[in-house]
Amino acid sequence: MLALLQRVTQARVSVAEEVVGQIGSGLLVLVGVQPDDRPAQAQRMVDRLLGYRMFDDADGRMNLSLTDIGGGLLLVPQFTLAADTDSGRRPSFTSAAEPAHARAIFECLVQAARNSHSAVAGGRFGATMQVSLTNDGPVTFLLRA
Repeated sequence: MLALLQRVTQARVSVAEEVVGQIGSGLLVLVGVQPDDRPAQAQRMVDRLLGYRMFDDADGRMNLSLTDIGGGLLLVPQFTLAADTDSGRRPSFTSAAEPAHARAIFECLVQAARNSHSAVAGGRFGATMQVSLTNDGPVTFLLRA
């Protein structure tokens, strides 16, 4: 499982001009599911997302986690994140999970996040989405679970 974390002051995801998820300050996370991912990876990723120290403390150092600041978490499925781009000029998606498996793991991730954190929103799996955000910093990290 791959997760591209972006620290944001606000973010939202829309489908056909309908807002389906939005947060204020917190993390926008683009999620790529790979074929070998299981619910255990989803739980591990949630633990990392909530505890990853990427928010500034009073001294301006990245010492605070999403849990520490009580920020929002917006999870957006993005199969293209798992693409193989190592060669050629066109991505290969053989390293991305099949849709049914990816949906199940993504839903497991969202549920695990909601069980552990109060401010969780999500994109819509399989939909064409428009994502807007105000990146804070910018601060962006790629995590693997």
